[in-house]
Amino acid sequence: MNNRRDFLYGLGTSLGSIAFSSMLADTSRADEKPDRLAPRKGHFPAKAKNCIFLMMEGGPSHVDTFDPKPALKKLHLKEFTRNGKQKSAMESGKRYYVQSPFRFKKCGESGADMAENWENLSSVADELCFYRGCQVDSVNHPTAMYQMNCGNRFGGDPGIGAWVTYGLGTENRDLPGFIVLPEVSFPQGGAPNWGNGYLPASYQGTPLRSKGSPILDLAPPEGITPERQRINLDLLAKFNRQHSQRHPQHGELTARLESYELAYRMQTEVPGAIDISDETENTLASYGIGNPATDSFGRKCLLARKMVEKGVRFVQLFNGSWDSHDYLERAHGNLVRGVDQPIAALVGDLKERGLLESTLIVWCGEFGRTPDNGVRGGIAYGRDHNPNAMTIWMAGGGCNAGHTVGATDETGMTAVDQVHPVRDFHVTLLKLLGLDDNKLTYYHAGRFKQLSQFGGKVIDQLIA
Repeated sequence: MNNRRDFLYGLGTSLGSIAFSSMLADTSRADEKPDRLAPRKGHFPAKAKNCIFLMMEGGPSHVDTFDPKPALKKLHLKEFTRNGKQKSAMESGKRYYVQSPFRFKKCGESGADMAENWENLSSVADELCFYRGCQVDSVNHPTAMYQMNCGNRFGGDPGIGAWVTYGLGTENRDLPGFIVLPEVSFPQGGAPNWGNGYLPASYQGTPLRSKGSPILDLAPPEGITPERQRINLDLLAKFNRQHSQRHPQHGELTARLESYELAYRMQTEVPGAIDISDETENTLASYGIGNPATDSFGRKCLLARKMVEKGVRFVQLFNGSWDSHDYLERAHGNLVRGVDQPIAALVGDLKERGLLESTLIVWCGEFGRTPDNGVRGGIAYGRDHNPNAMTIWMAGGGCNAGHTVGATDETGMTAVDQVHPVRDFHVTLLKLLGLDDNKLTYYHAGRFKQLSQFGGKVIDQLIA
């Protein structure tokens, strides 16, 4: 007969060890103090304290925005075959190279490359760090979105903002630590792009609606006073604590209690946080608010600045429709026109207020675009999905401003210098915020998990 010591030892050499470890992890989580969002220090000092993540859903074309390719002018409407022989695509009816419809210019003292239709962003070129070496693993929009936002192509993992708030907490307990500003239609892949995954529910992103009340049922029912709400919440909390004591392994209950309390506090804090009526006319105009082309994204950028001012740790903005398979000049032209002025205003406004140094701004899509496309009526030039090349840029937060890191080949088809998988970019982003990916872990399904999945390498060239 095995004694107690032999039994416990045997657990370590069988599948029972996994279940036993999971039980211990559940117990430890139940013992965690409930204040999961309390501000915490990172693993090492960092300039960036907050992050604004500008997600351009659909895959912006790097060769038509920030990565000029003069070679495409010579290759325009020529098919490239395996033996190197080129012929007119109009003759072949297959695929052909497409030159950019936009001219490029050098901007700022850094000489950053930008298409000329980025008329406003060029004014803050020296605040930006461009990265051309990132590669992803999918050409499918939802899976690529999941990988860029969560580190995993298949969904179900925590979003970047969830990881950051898990590691650092938040500086304002009356607002969510992770706020999302989507469009009317959610991006491909939906809400899991900002979900908490296997982390406690306290860390999931809170989306604010683009129209109407930013959060449904934010205001209490008519006739219900704050005092009455407080009494009701206290009574509910009493019953839930009693239930929690009987079922300590159910960590979701603690998160639910916290969400009730946060919702109560948000009734006072949110209306002021989203009110832009106190902004000057010059500020509103600088963000393009009031102009039909820029009003929507301008409001998001201004709200992002206000959220950061109020201590929100991570704000993610979504802008869609960058999937330009045809009519590239018109599609990308309109899209750039809608975000150019608001983004430039955001960078300048943060700098003027002394917040750019402590706020990391990230601009990216889920992948880049190819230098070629199929024939579409002979004139409707566009580009296909490209996981092997893209442009990401950052501003503020200790990034290597005024520099361009990495390069793609002469047609922009693939990265050739400072080539890194997206997990390395995630690890670098965390480091800029003072977090070590190898230490920012959470025990789930029998192992300690992390944003990079299995570890990554910091891209030192992106850090000042």
